[in-house]
Amino acid sequence: MAAADPDPRLLQQLHQLNDIELAALLSLIAREHCLISTPPDAVDDLTEELRLIAARTFGLSSTVVHCHAHTTLDDFANAILLVPPPRASSPNNTRSNSPFQARHHHHDPTPSGSYFPTPRPGHGTAGPASPSPSSTAAPKQPQLANVVLAKHLDLAPRAVQIQALELMRTRRIFTRTSVQTAPKQFLLVAVLGAPSGGRAHVTPHLNDFFYLAHWHDPADGFDYLDEWAAEDDDRAADSSYAGGGGDDDAASTISSTSVVKRHAGGGGGRSSSFDGLEGDVALLAQLARQVAVDVDVTRYQMNVVSFLRTHRAVGGGVTATATKHFEQLMRSLAPLHGFDYVTPSLVGMAARKVYLHRIRIVKPERERSMQWGSEVEAVEAVLEGVGAEEVLEDVLGMVAVPK
Repeated sequence: MAAADPDPRLLQQLHQLNDIELAALLSLIAREHCLISTPPDAVDDLTEELRLIAARTFGLSSTVVHCHAHTTLDDFANAILLVPPPRASSPNNTRSNSPFQARHHHHDPTPSGSYFPTPRPGHGTAGPASPSPSSTAAPKQPQLANVVLAKHLDLAPRAVQIQALELMRTRRIFTRTSVQTAPKQFLLVAVLGAPSGGRAHVTPHLNDFFYLAHWHDPADGFDYLDEWAAEDDDRAADSSYAGGGGDDDAASTISSTSVVKRHAGGGGGRSSSFDGLEGDVALLAQLARQVAVDVDVTRYQMNVVSFLRTHRAVGGGVTATATKHFEQLMRSLAPLHGFDYVTPSLVGMAARKVYLHRIRIVKPERERSMQWGSEVEAVEAVLEGVGAEEVLEDVLGMVAVPK
């Protein structure tokens, strides 16, 4: 039986997402993981943007793992665990049930909701005379965050990267004292610094396990960080006009990265047929599985794979796992565009995302024409400046598109 069409309001919200948010959403739909890169000097901004996206767009908890050459397995395991503080049993501590929180530019400086609220100074230091049940509850056990942002994962030792692979593959991690299981909505994002998306890689086996890759150009901006900066300027201007005294309030507001942004106007309710983010992701996944793929489109997809494998500049990366992810992604893209079938343009879009981080450029001395007497200098000249992006555009330009 065919699945119900997505709520028109949900489709409208999907169309408001930027490319980084769509990369995260597509990974959540497929229950896979993604690699997002940017120039090295913008990695900090990208990481903070992803933290805000996790909390304010998807309402998910997140943690950042700062990887480097001396990161140990214990460092990695401890960094991905969260110890949630006790929740206050207040009737006002509620969240909107909207899955993807709509942006607005007049944000209330006082956070109206929090996924993992941080105790405020002066609160929780002294209990009341008659302790409430929430104040006497045992501390919650550490648990895996919904979104793990592995910053500079490519710099971590191979053992740590293999640990990340095991976490992605089994959705659990072993610590010295327990076994932690990932929540149902779980996403590991490798946040890397690279001059281009085609040059952002991790250990080969781990690299192939990442579902898709996205390279973010800082010139395109960081929506949430830019919004915070604009609001900060407005608050500073208001504070200056009022005679100062607003620095502490501005700092405390900006430091809160777990604010769940609500719909403008306070309403924004969704159809009762959905059950928050989890229900909508499940619906989109169901629609993706039922997307129709014409035989000509399948032939086009397979021709793209074949041309990539035989391209003279490709030294590897066109794997069976990549082909599986290729089909999965082009199906997942269809319902986001309101289609129940895959178009050739969606095939091209999926190819650019699936193979961006996988394609490895061949070394000149191993290029196939060397078997027939080519000179290394000539091959180097041909391959100069060729990266994964150029290979993909070359192949998509050569393969005939079905009509």
